[in-house]
Amino acid sequence: MIPVIFEIGPVKIYSYGLMLGIAFILGSYILSLELERKKLQPNLASTITLLAVVFGIAGAKLLYLIEHWSQFLKDPFDMAFSAGGLTWYGGFIVGMTAVFLYVKSKKVTFLKILDGLGLALILAYGVGRVGCHLSGDGDYGNPTRLPWGTIYAEGVAKPTVMLRDYFERFPEERSVWRYDSLKAIHTGTDRLGKTITRFDEVTTCHPTPIYELILGVVGFIFLWNLRKKDFPDGKLFMIYLMVASTFRFFVEHLRLQPRLFVGLSEAQLVSIGLFVLGLAGMIFLNKRHTTKVAKMA
Repeated sequence: MIPVIFEIGPVKIYSYGLMLGIAFILGSYILSLELERKKLQPNLASTITLLAVVFGIAGAKLLYLIEHWSQFLKDPFDMAFSAGGLTWYGGFIVGMTAVFLYVKSKKVTFLKILDGLGLALILAYGVGRVGCHLSGDGDYGNPTRLPWGTIYAEGVAKPTVMLRDYFERFPEERSVWRYDSLKAIHTGTDRLGKTITRFDEVTTCHPTPIYELILGVVGFIFLWNLRKKDFPDGKLFMIYLMVASTFRFFVEHLRLQPRLFVGLSEAQLVSIGLFVLGLAGMIFLNKRHTTKVAKMA
């Protein structure tokens, strides 16, 4: 793991922030291409991206703090201003709201913008997840013996801490991975001064951020090939919602998030809601488009 790419004096360049920046730039470029194709002003993309960055990060951080409220109360400054610690769906909801209000103020049809946003978001999300992987911020998954299992000892969120709740839910795995004996052996500290245990050094976990990168690229290629079909405005975005929420739902089975309802995590419950929203939106847009064509005939 490489939480800090390099340092310039007291200034640290974090891998998470770097990949997040690359993701936003890439997303802005893709959005500008799609706006130009739809004969809208491509420069709208830069403002939309700026709004998505500011309000998206604020929303993602806010939801993360709400999810980890007890930890936030113990150390509010570190939690609020840490380099990592963002929850995607919080950023998605707040960022989309800000973009909607901006587009409405410009008197541009929001549905025309949405399709480009879907294309940009699915790829940018995957690229941004590389930052989670490099920083080892706790978005990795359960322990695994698979050959691509990854060691996150140098990450900002150590497996010793992140897997604690997992082993409480699956006590039979606790002894298999020798959690209690290995976590008691402190082997050193990382570049950020955090303790590394023997458990951190030998436990391989699912690199779920890399899975999400691969799915993001696959989803982008799929949507990119659909974009020139004779769809009503907004339909491509509805397909994006269905595809992205399906990807997240299944990857979440491997992640370490707490289960809230019938064995599902918060992200999985939100994914179900977004899938239903995408399906309902696609049906509505199809019916409206069919009615419009029939009236013109």
